[in-house]
Amino acid sequence: MIYTVDMTQPTHINFTPETVEEEVSQNIRTILTTPRGCAPLARGIGLDYTIIDEPASIAESRLIAEVITAITEQEPRASVSEISFKDDIKDSLNGCLAVVVKYTLVEEE
Repeated sequence: MIYTVDMTQPTHINFTPETVEEEVSQNIRTILTTPRGCAPLARGIGLDYTIIDEPASIAESRLIAEVITAITEQEPRASVSEISFKDDIKDSLNGCLAVVVKYTLVEEE
């Protein structure tokens, strides 16, 4: 089964997720929203935010690689199947890249 984490949708932290899918999705969101080096006692968690200073086309390519690497290393229960970006003209004009990650659970493969 393919699951989706859409970073354009609001979410709430659930400290007692009821399913593995909910827990993995929440972990992926945390990885994508944490700048690497900012989490106390877990400095390796998150993404390299220096990508934000790149031109949009280069940033997209680097971000895809960064997201796949980060999820593979930091949430081994997820296998990324697709990464895309929401095409919103307002976000584009503001320099925002809204990531959508599709993944499967490794246990289900």
